[in-house]
Amino acid sequence: MHPFEGKTAIVTGGASGIGRALGEELARRGALVTLADVNAAVLEETAGSLAAGGHVVKGVALDVTDFEAVKKLVDDTVSERGRLDYMFNNAGIGVLGEARNFSYEDWHRVIDVNLYGVVHGVAAAYPVMIAQGCGHIVNTASLAGLVPVPGVISYTASKQGVVGLSEALREEGRKYGVRVSVVCPGLVRTPIYRNLKLVGMSDKRSAGRGPVGMSVERCARAVLSGVERNKTIIPITAYTKALWLLRRISPGLVRATFSRGFIMGVRAKSSDKG
Repeated sequence: MHPFEGKTAIVTGGASGIGRALGEELARRGALVTLADVNAAVLEETAGSLAAGGHVVKGVALDVTDFEAVKKLVDDTVSERGRLDYMFNNAGIGVLGEARNFSYEDWHRVIDVNLYGVVHGVAAAYPVMIAQGCGHIVNTASLAGLVPVPGVISYTASKQGVVGLSEALREEGRKYGVRVSVVCPGLVRTPIYRNLKLVGMSDKRSAGRGPVGMSVERCARAVLSGVERNKTIIPITAYTKALWLLRRISPGLVRATFSRGFIMGVRAKSSDKG
């Protein structure tokens, strides 16, 4: 029997990208999956496609910044399926540009979705899992959660918060039988790069066309491998692992490398504007 077979899982940000791939992989492994996303139209297509393949999957429109809605999703799932084994807090957004150009809303929206979206998922699922005596919360952070990245400062702040929350909660949850892991992807081909809000940048050429990185399918398999092994931090891609190691060995070198890249990017942007 596969470790995920017959288990109940919720995946937020499940309409596309890593969330969709996680839902697909969990369903293939026999899990009972609920995908949640703010994009109801895409979510319906995703959930319908998986259900048509014979998997037990449902889609629920959800804004993770609404705690009452998140709690209702968890409560409804437990009521319908009897328990909640896995809570994947995966929804996320980003803003690209220099912090001096950010509006308050640019800061607030990213923190609200990326950090409070995780807080809401934890606040809803953790008490249920304590009552069960088991469960696994899996929070999606980023390479930026391990290494400060200029140019995406609100994103970096939110993801470092997710890493800290996850590591601390893991220690608290241990005595209740609740596991906690945090996923830190690096360059993965997801829609978040296409959907980045650009602030103080002339066009998308300044931001590039997104990374040539790992596929979301391969990423999802790596995530579930780490979850199976109950890893605390699950770094995805060799690049992320290397930078995380270098950050611990020589933090000054990592800061200098990112600072140089950021300055070069700003200069290139200025040249584009002519």
